[in-house]
Amino acid sequence: MGVGAALHAQRADDGLSSRNFDALSRYIYDYSGIKMPVTKLTMLEGRLRRRLRATGIANFNDYCDYLFKHGGIDKEAIFLIDAVTTNKTDFFREPKHFEYMAETGLPEMVAAGHKRLRLWSAACSIGAEPYTMAMVMQDFADSTSGIDYRILATDLSTEVLQAARRGVYPRELIQPVPADMQRRYVMTSRDAARGEARIHPRLRATVGFARLNLMDGAYKVGEPMHMIFCRNVLIYFDKQTQAKVLSRLCDCLLPGGFLYVGHSETVTGITLPVRQVANTVFKKI
Repeated sequence: MGVGAALHAQRADDGLSSRNFDALSRYIYDYSGIKMPVTKLTMLEGRLRRRLRATGIANFNDYCDYLFKHGGIDKEAIFLIDAVTTNKTDFFREPKHFEYMAETGLPEMVAAGHKRLRLWSAACSIGAEPYTMAMVMQDFADSTSGIDYRILATDLSTEVLQAARRGVYPRELIQPVPADMQRRYVMTSRDAARGEARIHPRLRATVGFARLNLMDGAYKVGEPMHMIFCRNVLIYFDKQTQAKVLSRLCDCLLPGGFLYVGHSETVTGITLPVRQVANTVFKKI
């Protein structure tokens, strides 16, 4: 074999074959509900190269053999899913939801006699969403006597949960937070060169983080929630999986409680015990 042919064979062996891609995409879908069409082959290949380096496995053929033929999938599943999940997030993303929460949702909960409120960020990523919820919630609690609250924040990825617990972010990510809330709930580094900001310990103490797979048959989150945010994750699921996830979320919601989904998401065609009360905001019947 000539040098050129040998290099071509090496590159082919280094790439992710369609057979291996099919096996990985089936597993990813079964485990997480995330659709992985063939158009994402290059993306998956790029992200999994880090796992090859981390595990010391030479190529994708050996990696997939390790996963599916030699029992490595049990150990590797969390790292595999961490590698493929997308974690786009911002503070006060889709701000109309937080306006509705503060101006309508929370006052209605209190008017109905609820004083100890439980909220859930069901796809929390690096923590911007639950900490935004906490800022809105703390402002409301400070202006309303007798209010207590806790926020549960869950995600499939252990990597993003670790970052969320730290509560440290680049300053530019904090910019959407209103200035008065920044003063109360965000601490900036004394070393300006570091360009970091940290969520105040008082606020971090109100949020508990845990790993949860939305593909689980039931969500073990304790007592029913008053509000659930599950935004911009349903778009990665097919319609059947969306219906199952939304139904389980509603099972975790208190009657009269609120469910928030992403502005690009819809529950049309899915039978749920809710009625729409605002754009992508639903109230449990």
